[in-house]
Amino acid sequence: MRHVYLAATGQNRGKTTVSLGVLDGFQKRGLSIGFIKPVGQRTIIEDGVPADEDAILMRSVFGLSEPLERMSPVHIPRGFTRDYIDGRVVEDLPARIRAAHAGFAATRDVVLIEGTGHAGVGAVIGLSNAVVARMLDAPAIIVSEGGVGRPIDEIVLNAALFERQGVRVGGAIVNKVNLAARPDLGRILEKGLARFGIPLLGVLPYRPILSNPTLAMVLEGVRGETIHAGPDLDQVISGVAIGAMEPDHMLEWVGPGSLVIVPGDREDVILAIATAHLLGPPAEATALGLVLTGGYRPRPSVLDAIRKADLFATLVPADTYAVASDVHDLLVKTHPSDHGKITEIKDLVWEHLEIDRVLEVAETATVHAS
Repeated sequence: MRHVYLAATGQNRGKTTVSLGVLDGFQKRGLSIGFIKPVGQRTIIEDGVPADEDAILMRSVFGLSEPLERMSPVHIPRGFTRDYIDGRVVEDLPARIRAAHAGFAATRDVVLIEGTGHAGVGAVIGLSNAVVARMLDAPAIIVSEGGVGRPIDEIVLNAALFERQGVRVGGAIVNKVNLAARPDLGRILEKGLARFGIPLLGVLPYRPILSNPTLAMVLEGVRGETIHAGPDLDQVISGVAIGAMEPDHMLEWVGPGSLVIVPGDREDVILAIATAHLLGPPAEATALGLVLTGGYRPRPSVLDAIRKADLFATLVPADTYAVASDVHDLLVKTHPSDHGKITEIKDLVWEHLEIDRVLEVAETATVHAS
């Protein structure tokens, strides 16, 4: 089996997006694929098994048959780091990762190993991305995002840590690039990275649907009570506004497709948004929906106005700041139910990333049985 380690220069750079597209590309080449997230920081329970959310996503999207324990062997729950430093974690974590990785050898043509955060993440428990890539003898590809100077700086910095561990950096991918405004950015990035001996394997253009959540994701993420589902929970929000101003001022800050987070007792703001949505043409509707915070339920007449305007609305007990933080955490995350987003990711990566060059980076694995 061949394998490659997909790393990133930080959080929210689009590593999960690239992983989805790369696995899809491998499948299109007729290869049997596998996926492993050696160290996971965002753990959820699936069928009674703790696993990183990306492992669960890839298993669902591609119908992978490996047990989640193999796809997500090590998790870092709250308090784990302190226990490790204090010597209360005695299990051989590297051995667990090597055994999980070795389990793919007999059944898969190529395995994508997905890292966590930047190259140094996990160093505190002896399992930084650079160390894990070296441990598995896997070459690395580094994902960064938009701009010119920042992605090059970040890629070079992370490459240095991988190379210090003896890991070959086979190339870089730059995500969320505004090619519409700067069609020459791909050439500039390629030239800039070439000065450091790092090939540019692809540039992925910015797409709002890949960076913003749907209303369904918001509803799931804030765990609220549905006041009104609106016409389509699969609509993608264009931005977030906080309803903390007087109504006239608030409307100046709410653009088409916005999600407005507003205390449930600010009935003046809620009514202003509902009225603007009801009176304006659909293409110029003020907002897609409302998150009503603080557990304050508006009067029945206000709720009726929301329903009449056919606005999405959910009621949550948390305060506005906490809800805004939760919604922010939803940004760029992909869930198995995001079928439209996943399809667009696959198409985008297939069009803009040279899958054969990624395959060229992948090396035959040296399997460490344990």
